[in-house]
Amino acid sequence: MGRFIEFDRGRLWLPLLMLAVGTLVLGATIRPVIAQDEAATEEAVVVEEAAEETETPAATPDGFNKTLTDTSYALDTIWVMIAGFLVMWMQAGFALVECGMTRAKNAVNICMKNLLDFSFGTITYWIVGFSIMFGGASKFWGGLDGMFLNPAEPFDSLSWSLVPLDAKFFFQLVFAATTATIVSGAMAERTKFTSYMIYSAVVSALIYPISGHWIWGAGWLADQGFWDFAGSTVVHSCGGWLALIGAIILGPRIGKFAADGTPKAIPGHNIVLVTLGVFILWLGWFGFNPGSTMSADANSIAKITVVTNAAAAAGTILALFTARMLFGKWEATMALNGALAGLVGITAPCAWVSIPSALIIGAVAGVLVVLSVIAIDKFLKVDDPVGAISVHGVCGAWGTLALGLFSNGTGDASPAAGLFTGGDATQLVAQAIGVGAVFLWAMGTGTVLFLVIKHTVGLRVTPEEEREGLDYGEHGNEAYHGFVLEAMPEG
Repeated sequence: MGRFIEFDRGRLWLPLLMLAVGTLVLGATIRPVIAQDEAATEEAVVVEEAAEETETPAATPDGFNKTLTDTSYALDTIWVMIAGFLVMWMQAGFALVECGMTRAKNAVNICMKNLLDFSFGTITYWIVGFSIMFGGASKFWGGLDGMFLNPAEPFDSLSWSLVPLDAKFFFQLVFAATTATIVSGAMAERTKFTSYMIYSAVVSALIYPISGHWIWGAGWLADQGFWDFAGSTVVHSCGGWLALIGAIILGPRIGKFAADGTPKAIPGHNIVLVTLGVFILWLGWFGFNPGSTMSADANSIAKITVVTNAAAAAGTILALFTARMLFGKWEATMALNGALAGLVGITAPCAWVSIPSALIIGAVAGVLVVLSVIAIDKFLKVDDPVGAISVHGVCGAWGTLALGLFSNGTGDASPAAGLFTGGDATQLVAQAIGVGAVFLWAMGTGTVLFLVIKHTVGLRVTPEEEREGLDYGEHGNEAYHGFVLEAMPEG
């Protein structure tokens, strides 16, 4: 994360004061509202009646009979698939961000990890993950009745979307792969590739689907009233907390901390790659959040897009200015992670908040990500080369709680609803329960997973391999063949 550890402690009060003032303003604007008012109820009735009148086209040996209903069905499917393509393309963004924020001698290793995340995720999520997440009647872990994407199983928790089962599966698959990829960044530059393949497969097959079932699979958290529209907690916090426990068990990179525990900066090798990666991720988020409508609902897609974009912009600006206050420089990696922090923060509430609310959510995320990176590095002594824990874990939790602070539960985020669209104490409690439950699940299962790997096949490469770089030792390749790279000193 650049050279962020060289900051002036005397400047720390400035962003803290910003947070305090922002919290007071936020508290003064939140007002209790009724979760479902009469207008929302009437709208739901109209939608339900319309759904009853619309028949999903039935397959025949000759294909589909083309009707207006079929056209709507096709448009919904095309939109969900395009959104899924955008989310899949985010794997490239994650690869570039992680690669640029780490050293050149590990670039091949990082590219391979991101490639294998999607490859292993594709297979394990098809075999069992999707069934666990959306199948069965259990409130805790779904079931195995829909293994191998069995079309005979209805997957009732996804019945609200009328697109084909294959489209539902692909869209959910790219989310599962994203969760596994988050872990990669925090454990970069010292993890055995064999071990990485194992835990990437397990995350997509079991850990992510079970906690995802609690929320999106009509599980026990959904029954508690917990909401997460596109995955601040389901995807991002789950991956962020797995990254946290993985980095703790793995230990820091050689040379990261001095003998007295003082952290040392290990700058990444290419901020240009990081910037390109962030823009790819920003674009991909327009599939991630609006695509979670899983239908071609024009109004919702447009609203969610502008709200998502606003939060990202605010996160970028506030992270940049917070870094300037603390370090005396316009620190690039903090601004770039600020954009991702804003995107992660808005992911849960994006369908139910206004643009002004999104700006505040993104701004708070931008401040939080800077403070969190410093705290994790200096005080917790956890080595996270890319800031994945802060971006995804911390800001994912913030965005999930922000849903309870800003959403009125009706989806009304029009200017007529006021500057801020509500806030509900009961909803906030449900959100807090969900944040805590997923934290405990990810930390608990992650501890078991990483300790088992550590004491069997081994979790970490040898010190010699780490100093040389994982590209040659693990893959026999060089990302920058012919370039002279700086050797890492002993110690």
